[in-house]
Amino acid sequence: MARNGEMIEFAAGSGSAPGYLARPASGSGPGLVVLQEWWGLVDHIKDVADRFAAEGFVALAPDLYRGDSTTDPDDAGRRMMALDIARAGQDVAAAVDHLRGLDAVAPKKVAVMGFCMGGQLALQAAVEHGDTVTCGVDFYGIHPSVELDFSKLSVPVLAHFGKGDEFVDEPSAKALVASIREAGGSIDPHFYETGHAFFNDARPDAYDEASAKTAMSRTLEFLRTQLG
Repeated sequence: MARNGEMIEFAAGSGSAPGYLARPASGSGPGLVVLQEWWGLVDHIKDVADRFAAEGFVALAPDLYRGDSTTDPDDAGRRMMALDIARAGQDVAAAVDHLRGLDAVAPKKVAVMGFCMGGQLALQAAVEHGDTVTCGVDFYGIHPSVELDFSKLSVPVLAHFGKGDEFVDEPSAKALVASIREAGGSIDPHFYETGHAFFNDARPDAYDEASAKTAMSRTLEFLRTQLG
């Protein structure tokens, strides 16, 4: 499969971390960190980065598993639970900093967007790094080990949930929205008549084309408003 981007190494902590960087045809644009599902930095996530690069963003997908990936749901669940949350958070923050340091990122604004496990990590970045993260996008985020203090959330969030999601059910998603609003945060939630991972077109069992297209349109509008 032809790719528009490339694998890079960027500074993270006392070392470096790998990631997939895709640039727009124009050569410059606002920054977007794309965070993986529990499978790892698989072709689908690289494709998402490519798609947003085609829409004018400089997109970086950090490899939070550092080269590992899987197609087995049980293995994916184990990898998600074994993830070093502190290091993952550090990698996400470093990815934001890397984008902000690129000449190609103009204006110097960066959003963080994630899916499933990455959706929760995107929320974490929005909560903890409001000084460098301009906004966040959460696609059906879940990670039981990531606890968030929404009183620290100072940037706007867009969220997408499936009403039939078995991992983040509708009551849980609505409770999340309520907790953010009660803490004074800004969140624009959307609920779709579909299930978990509906944006993942590499999974025919989960993909919902109509919902994915609507979510993409809403996300682009949100990002262009916040990062323009």
